[in-house]
Amino acid sequence: MALDYKLMGDRLKKARIQKGYTQEKLAETLDVSIAYISRIETGKTHINLKRLNEICTVLETSESYILNGASENSKSYLSSEFSSILNDCSSKDKELIYQIATIISENKNKTKED
Repeated sequence: MALDYKLMGDRLKKARIQKGYTQEKLAETLDVSIAYISRIETGKTHINLKRLNEICTVLETSESYILNGASENSKSYLSSEFSSILNDCSSKDKELIYQIATIISENKNKTKED
């Protein structure tokens, strides 16, 4: 799956606005230029993982939300990715995936009970 920098930029902009930051304030906090923040938000420049982590820390958002559009805590986290994978699987493969997921879920529930 290729990264969609435009979509990532849109999510970063939304997180910035929700946090009440201007581009100027975010740039100042990160010690970068306002133009750099603008290029990230418009998807015109690629962002490395170290810088993404720094921005997400300042904006108090998760990298997974910026990259995938869903928080790890969200019920829809990776739903579209799983759906896409399952669409390409045979019925036999889907059954195997289901069995594995069931085992993981059962083990998680046992761990909570212990």
